[in-house]
Amino acid sequence: MGKLTAEAIVERALEIGDAEGLDAVTIRRLATELGVTPMALYWHFKNKEQLLVGMADHLVDGFAAKPADERSWQEQLRDLVEGLIRTLRSYPCAKNVLEQVDQTEVPSFLKVWDQALGLARTAGFSTEESCLISKYLLQSAIAIADAPVHLRPGRTPDEVQEIVRVKRLGLQSLPVDRYPHLVEMAGPMVEGMDPDFYDSFGVDLVLSGIEALARSRA
Repeated sequence: MGKLTAEAIVERALEIGDAEGLDAVTIRRLATELGVTPMALYWHFKNKEQLLVGMADHLVDGFAAKPADERSWQEQLRDLVEGLIRTLRSYPCAKNVLEQVDQTEVPSFLKVWDQALGLARTAGFSTEESCLISKYLLQSAIAIADAPVHLRPGRTPDEVQEIVRVKRLGLQSLPVDRYPHLVEMAGPMVEGMDPDFYDSFGVDLVLSGIEALARSRA
C-alpha cells in the first residue's frame, strides 16, 4: 500500500469498531490489516488512547457546522443538533468512542461545542447555564444518534431479532397489576420505532426545554 496516513488508520479502526466493537480495535490488529508493522502505526498514534481520540475527531469532523448567520438561535441550534445526529448515525460505534475519550482533546468536537456555547449565550443564558446547556445538548445528540437503527456489533440481524423478541416477551409477562404501562408498551419499548420520529421527537423534547427556559428569562 502507499504511504500510511492517520486518516487511513482511523477509518479502518472505525470500520472494525462498527463491525466488532471497540475491544477488537488494537494496534496489532490494525497493523496486520493495513499490511504494516505496529511501529508504523505508533508513528501516528502512540497508544490506543490516542487512537480513540483520532477516531473521535474523524467521526465528528464529518459534520460541518454552519457559521453563525441571521437565523434565530433556535433554528441554528436545531441545525447543529440534527446535523451532529446525522453524522454520528453513520458510525454504530460513535457513542462508545466518544464516551471513552476526553472530549476536550477532540478538535472537531470542540468546534461543535464552542458553537453550542455561543448559541446558548445568544439565547440569554449565563455562562454557567450555557456550559450546562451545551453539555446536556451534545450528550443528548450522541445518545439519540446511537439508536434506534444500530445493531449490536458482531450479531446478525436474526440474532438481534431473537434478542428483541425475548425482551418483549419478558416485559409482556410481567404482572400487569404491578407494571401495567410496561406491559402495554412492551413492543415499542424494545422493538424501537420509526427512526425519523425517534429523532424528531428527541430533538423536540430537548430543544423545547431550552426554549421554554429562555422565554421564562425574557
